[in-house]
Amino acid sequence: MPKPTWRTVLSAMAGISLAAVLIIWVLPWVGGVTWHEIFDAFRGIGWLTCLELFGLVVLGLWCYTFTLTGSLPGLSHVRALIMNVSGSAAGNLLPGGGAAGVATTYLMARSWGFVRREISTSIIVSGVWNVLARVALPLLGIAALSLSEDALPKAVRRAAWWGGISGLLLLTAFIAILVSPKLTMVVAGWLDRWIAPLFGRLRRGKKKGQVPALGELVVDQRARMASVTRTGWLPMTLGLVGFMGVYFILFWRVFNALGVNLPWVNLFAAYAIGRLLTAVGVTPGGVGITETGTLAVLKAWGADPAAAAAGVLVFGFFTHILELPLGAVGWLAWWKSPKEIPIDHTDHPDHPDHVPAT
Repeated sequence: MPKPTWRTVLSAMAGISLAAVLIIWVLPWVGGVTWHEIFDAFRGIGWLTCLELFGLVVLGLWCYTFTLTGSLPGLSHVRALIMNVSGSAAGNLLPGGGAAGVATTYLMARSWGFVRREISTSIIVSGVWNVLARVALPLLGIAALSLSEDALPKAVRRAAWWGGISGLLLLTAFIAILVSPKLTMVVAGWLDRWIAPLFGRLRRGKKKGQVPALGELVVDQRARMASVTRTGWLPMTLGLVGFMGVYFILFWRVFNALGVNLPWVNLFAAYAIGRLLTAVGVTPGGVGITETGTLAVLKAWGADPAAAAAGVLVFGFFTHILELPLGAVGWLAWWKSPKEIPIDHTDHPDHPDHVPAT
């Protein structure tokens, strides 16, 4: 795991500060309410409701383990849960914290004996599935609103359609690479000719000047992605559908407890918009942006501003802030878990470069 640098620390502080500004000042301004009114609305959430919401969070996280185990054959559901909560906690501390989550995934999977190419394949395939789910939700939200008299604001509707188009292009490119060995060979040849020499010049240490076989890596990666997608597409899809579905139930229960009685199609559309806004990497996990955008849509549809503001904050707490202590538990569980030396590590006895101890 890379050590935090001063730039990383400054980036985290800037992102958290911006999120605080959005929550403390912009959110009440968008809702047209005061913090006193928001705190009064919080009274609708009792301890039993909190336990119910916590149970839904755990259920949703467990559903997502099917996506991880489907993308990384051999990974158990318990280890997938540890990896998920730990990576989410690391990513939630930084703006655009996906890199921290990827680093966490790599570190833990390597410590459990998975080889590098298996891990990279899992990261790519599960990443594509996540992007497609995020851009599909707003389109489903627009479709659901066709059952209602309300409509999304024009700017939000345009953003949702563009998100859907982006997802379609990503899916098309992904399928083209999977089904076309010829296209993969063209890309591999281009990488070996133009990109690999640049990597060779940039390398330092023992591998200085060595030109990496990027083309061979791409061809091998395509074969691995095709294999994982062929065998794991169903559990990966069901895992994401279950995760998103359980979190929508969580969203609905929060607003139901606070007395926001909008039709379910409106709540689903607002939930979908919020999930899309989490991808905005200006703040950690899109905190502040997600809540403010969701509140604006709910208020436009006639929800009580104070209850809606309280609702987006409660939902944000259970889906974002709560992941930090859960992540700490995950890191502790990983620390105590048994470790294995990956077979592609030079210390492994089956590795060709292994030197036995004398």
